[in-house]
Amino acid sequence: MKIKCPTCQKEQEWSEDNQYRPFCSDRCRLIDLGEWASENHKISSPIGPIDEFDEELENLLSDEDRLH
Repeated sequence: MKIKCPTCQKEQEWSEDNQYRPFCSDRCRLIDLGEWASENHKISSPIGPIDEFDEELENLLSDEDRLH
């Protein structure tokens, strides 16, 4: 199966022989790591405000306390 390196987009064969997959090389792997470290790559934030999540969690915990 052919894939593209996430960093340089070079097409390559997906192979167990490539220790850096899904990257084509250690250089591309380190570039990607640097992007995460400098916060250029991010995992998206929660859908709703964190306060709503905290309130929902507190309600669930309160309900559980009442059951015991």
